[in-house]
Amino acid sequence: MNTVVVGVQWGDEGKGKIIDLLAETADVIIRYQGGNNAGHTVVVDGEEFIFHLIPSGILHPGKLCVIGNGVVVDPAALLDEIEHLRAKGVTVGDNLVVSDQAHVILPYHKVLDKLQDARSGRLGTTGRGIGPCYVDKMARCGIRLADLFDPASFERKLRSNLDEKNWLLQHFYHVEPVAWETTYPRYLDYGRLLKPYAGSVATLLHEAMGQQQSLLFEGAQGTMLDIDHGTYPYVTSSSATVGGACIGTGVPPKQLDRIIGVVKAYTTRVGEGPLPTEFPPDRMEVFRQRGKEFGATTGRPRRCGWFDAVVARHAARLNGLDELAVTKLDVLDGMARLKICVAYRIHGTILHEFPADIEALNRCEPIYEELDGWRDSTSHVTSYDGLPSAARQYLRRIAELVNVPITLVSIGVQRRQAFRVTINAHAA
Repeated sequence: MNTVVVGVQWGDEGKGKIIDLLAETADVIIRYQGGNNAGHTVVVDGEEFIFHLIPSGILHPGKLCVIGNGVVVDPAALLDEIEHLRAKGVTVGDNLVVSDQAHVILPYHKVLDKLQDARSGRLGTTGRGIGPCYVDKMARCGIRLADLFDPASFERKLRSNLDEKNWLLQHFYHVEPVAWETTYPRYLDYGRLLKPYAGSVATLLHEAMGQQQSLLFEGAQGTMLDIDHGTYPYVTSSSATVGGACIGTGVPPKQLDRIIGVVKAYTTRVGEGPLPTEFPPDRMEVFRQRGKEFGATTGRPRRCGWFDAVVARHAARLNGLDELAVTKLDVLDGMARLKICVAYRIHGTILHEFPADIEALNRCEPIYEELDGWRDSTSHVTSYDGLPSAARQYLRRIAELVNVPITLVSIGVQRRQAFRVTINAHAA
């Protein structure tokens, strides 16, 4: 069975932990989009592992981990991640394959990312060069990993790009140019170090499927940050929805069997852009501290709000979700009352669907449904029946509103703090 795991909100839903759990029964784990602007955190036996490019399945011996062509790769970041994992005793070698078609982030991408974000009024990018690298990919002037293996080809492409980028940096932004003398040899060296990992991902995955191996696709960010379907322009630069799994790997849609959406028991987002259910500052800080809501990649504090069923239902339709995994339910422990946003109101008009107009979304007033909270801790619970009755009702209501069954609940950061459930989408 081939499974895709996607984020249902604005990223940071806890996909890394869910992928880590599912990787136990998968043969190949594939990252299909984004770059090192993403961060997946997995805690195993008290030790924390933070992933930016490498699939978290690398923690499971005997699994093959793949970085697809839809990912943009910062060679220095990838090599650092490999060494960091090795230092923690994780094997990284033949069990990692990187697409030779993946586009490479170069120094001018990072410089332009920060300059363009500042000039635009701060969309809230990570400054890692992700967006400008995807721009070059679409403009057909990008440099791919395979180019680093051919010094003459790489020299020709890099010189052409530097001519254009440095003119822009010097004459429009009035900053120092990117130096050829340091960039060219350094990236040739990166190519030499990464060549042992490079391969044709599409070929590899089709061969694996021919051998009846199961594939697990992991996306970065979340549906509401998708370049086409998210809260544009406050989005990422790639397809974070399920379609990205096909585009970013070369696996056709008919080969995808199961689509799991990961959703927090409340809502968060990093950076700028609308967040209809956003908390006031005092409650925001409570959630940040209890949920450790700080970015795994940048450390930026996340904005927090009540669970938004309009967003989750929208994401469920876009991705064709078969199942939901709900994370961080334990963060709601001890709260007397909880809210779920069931619709929006704009100038007296009630909306049950997510609006495409970003200005309309900024004017949305959330319509809430209130539910009883629970006093008891859930962090030790090992089954659905062990949850407080109010927590069970909260989960049932999410399944109803999103119209997708819940099959997995996470109640802490540890690998063992999760359990399987069957909560029907039409529960009474």
